[in-house]
Amino acid sequence: VDVRATFCCKYSSYGLEITSTGTTSIEKASGESVKLDCQFTLASEDSGPLDIEWSLQPSDNQKEEIVVILYSGDRAYEHYYPPLNGRVHFNSADPKSGDASINLLRVEAKDTGTYQCKVKKAPGIRSRKILLTVMVRPSKPRCSIEGSAQVGSEVMLKCKSTDGTSPLQYIWEKTNGNKLLPASAVLDPVGGTISIRNATEAVSGMYRCTAKNRVGTDECVLEVNITPSPNTAGVIAGSVICVLLILLLIALLLFCCCRAQHRKKYEKEISYEIREDVPPPKSRVSTARSFTSVGSQRSSLGSMSPSNLHEYSKPQYDKIPADEYERPPSHAPLPLSHAPSRMAASNLSRMGAVPVMIPAQNRDGSIV
Repeated sequence: VDVRATFCCKYSSYGLEITSTGTTSIEKASGESVKLDCQFTLASEDSGPLDIEWSLQPSDNQKEEIVVILYSGDRAYEHYYPPLNGRVHFNSADPKSGDASINLLRVEAKDTGTYQCKVKKAPGIRSRKILLTVMVRPSKPRCSIEGSAQVGSEVMLKCKSTDGTSPLQYIWEKTNGNKLLPASAVLDPVGGTISIRNATEAVSGMYRCTAKNRVGTDECVLEVNITPSPNTAGVIAGSVICVLLILLLIALLLFCCCRAQHRKKYEKEISYEIREDVPPPKSRVSTARSFTSVGSQRSSLGSMSPSNLHEYSKPQYDKIPADEYERPPSHAPLPLSHAPSRMAASNLSRMGAVPVMIPAQNRDGSIV
């Protein structure tokens, strides 16, 4: 169906005519208002009641048209179509004066369609169709940069609107410096990207991206800063040095721990050796020393007969006095070599004394 032409349901010899000659295809942005024009003239022959009907034509021919607004019997009926309740009105308070135009307020994308104005006044009938396309303005685009922003690398500037009626077009421009895009830049106006190969510091600057369609535009700004490439060799050398320092520190810590452990073990062994060199405390007086002391005391008495000496010559280890057994080491009797001699050797021989062998002793006083 050619919606850019004026359609008439019926031609007759009577005087009813639709006189609007404006465009039959209108594009509007969502949120705007639009006037659908439908002017008409009457003749004296048109004597019947005046009826004006606006309807939304179905996209499928099998469906019926939907009445949007109606004027009949000198009264307007504006609540036929719920989606347009409160948003559709006749342009004139008195449509029978020849103005059947309507106004749609705050149009939405779902209001897109073909609207038909039909004027009836018996016996004449005339109609006109208008195609309304409601488009959505581009939403504010989001600008971003992809890739390493370093000298010699490839960077891509991106611009994308999440909402907006197609077709959308993206335009990039540089806003500072010489305001010229780099010579190596490759633009994609549909995808909203700009690729820059082998970037240099001259690429740095402010860039603006404008997203547009037939009903509106919006834009975003992006700052690009291309920096010199880092010294890769220096970074590697620094990393190696850091690793070596960490390993050296770990080795030093292990060495200190092992040295401390070895020193502790050495001190422990020295402590044990010192304890082994200290003689144990003497718990009792040697039996041999007690016997020698007793013999000395008894030999110092007066005259002794051989029979008595024979009796004393026998070792009496089992007759040690209790006080000498428990005598502390500090009060032990001195050996014969250090004891004061009260009687000369000649006197002892004259008295018939018999020499006695003293058993050998260990350091702790025990008999070998």
